[in-house]
Amino acid sequence: MFRYGIEHEVALVRTDGRFADFTDVAFEELQGVVDALPEDAADYPGLRIGDQGIKRKRWYVEGYERFDDGGGLVRCDPKGLEIRTRIHDSVEEAVAALREDQDLLDGALAAGDLRTCVVAFNPVRSDYAIEPPLNAWEEAHRQGSPEERTAHLHMLTYGPDLNLSAADLADPVDVARKLTHYSPWLVPLSFSSPFRDGVPWGGLSARTTLRTGARPAALVFLATEEGHVPSDPSLTQVARLPAEIGRIEFKAFDACPDPDLYGELLSLLTGLALDDTLPGRSTVPDAAAHRYVAQDGLAEDGVHRRTGDLIDVAARALAGRPADLERIEALRGRWERRWCPAVDLLARYEAGEVVAGLRRP
Repeated sequence: MFRYGIEHEVALVRTDGRFADFTDVAFEELQGVVDALPEDAADYPGLRIGDQGIKRKRWYVEGYERFDDGGGLVRCDPKGLEIRTRIHDSVEEAVAALREDQDLLDGALAAGDLRTCVVAFNPVRSDYAIEPPLNAWEEAHRQGSPEERTAHLHMLTYGPDLNLSAADLADPVDVARKLTHYSPWLVPLSFSSPFRDGVPWGGLSARTTLRTGARPAALVFLATEEGHVPSDPSLTQVARLPAEIGRIEFKAFDACPDPDLYGELLSLLTGLALDDTLPGRSTVPDAAAHRYVAQDGLAEDGVHRRTGDLIDVAARALAGRPADLERIEALRGRWERRWCPAVDLLARYEAGEVVAGLRRP
């Protein structure tokens, strides 16, 4: 019934341990890595290339594009790299494809000074300055959608788009509104941004604190403007290519170090999409609720209970789907331990290891 894709944003560190962001790495250095990776014609037309041609492969440089007064591309300030799978018929295939492409990327980086790491928020700085200020063309371009207007925020964050679609899904917009409503109780399973400005900030997801509310939790791609839901941030968008029509993207999870966790989260989203019992619906994310859960995540009893309830709901809806149920039980084990990736990141930091460019003083 469902088809799946994963878009995974990758942070980078230098071999000496320094975090490599837009202040430390040039677009040309990263594009050289992408150029060394294979291009597969079978990826298209399923994957979008984009207006500037930067997204020509399953890997591309993720960043903030700057334009001249006539709309010509001047430069791209990079924040890291993105890996995106083509659309697959099962969660297993999507996870395996991501793992394979991560291995290829790591191999391409091995000869140089950069390595991949997984952290969901820039651990050494909390601001991306738009310098020089936007010109008139850029100002008009960035007002084209709520996401264009807030695009600079993503320069500090790293996360996935987990995609699912089904031709016979009755109302994908309703599913997206459901996922948006319950997003605060889903995202703690993924938290991986416990650092900010060079130190632990006291919570588990700096990414969630900054972005959710200003940026979507879930987004649906429609065939036309019919059915569009005006909102800020967006809930719906017109598909940019036929393969996107009907796709639901869940965008609020933090970046995860283990592709298997993405698979478990995709099964959770599948169960919630199939469920017909949950009453909650929201057009835009509850920013205050996201900021609340970003502090302590599953360690807080009320958050833990509500997340567990959603795992139970998904499990009931996935009856008869043994592979999904196996992944849900693996996710339940993480939930029972009140675990998220940030727990491991903090433990390594406290042990004196270099973590995403940081070492405990």
